[in-house]
Amino acid sequence: MIESRIPSRFARVALCVLATVVIVTPGLAAGDSVGGWAALVEGGHVALIRHGNAPPGYGGDPPGFRIDDCKTQRNLDELGRQQARALGEAFRRRGVRVDRVLSSPWCRCLETARLMAVGPVETSWALVPDREPTAGARLRELKEIVSGWRGPGTLVLVTHAFTVRALMGFLPTQGEITVLKPKAGSPAGADLVGMIATPD
Repeated sequence: MIESRIPSRFARVALCVLATVVIVTPGLAAGDSVGGWAALVEGGHVALIRHGNAPPGYGGDPPGFRIDDCKTQRNLDELGRQQARALGEAFRRRGVRVDRVLSSPWCRCLETARLMAVGPVETSWALVPDREPTAGARLRELKEIVSGWRGPGTLVLVTHAFTVRALMGFLPTQGEITVLKPKAGSPAGADLVGMIATPD
């Protein structure tokens, strides 16, 4: 009896691991940065960026946090600040024209966007995950922003992992860029072009 249960138990564990990989990893390989950079240089695309490193990495903010007080929130550490500066430097080094920068109003996103220094930073609640996923008002607004972008340069959106998951179906790492080609009528408002790994 014990022997007959071992394979099925192993199979269940293997399926769980596989499911986790599918959820976290998008259809394109995360290392496919060449196509992503080429699209951003071309213009008319969207760079959806998860904020830089902000320990503990996953999860929300401390209990009782306030949107108007950065000291009460999860914030970038020095690695996260280095990543943000490196992101901006990578954009400049490759000649990516940035026409607009939108950020979630959370401090870790705003700091990432400002340290990138690729343009004036505006805030948008469309980049904050919906509190009630069934309502989806913010996600609908985000899809409209993405699908309506025509350039000529790049639209930079600095946001949270759960916002990217709601839009694209996977969780990016901190500081990772998801490159999108706007497409009206598609489920996400865009097609996935490539992923650009978090800069060192």
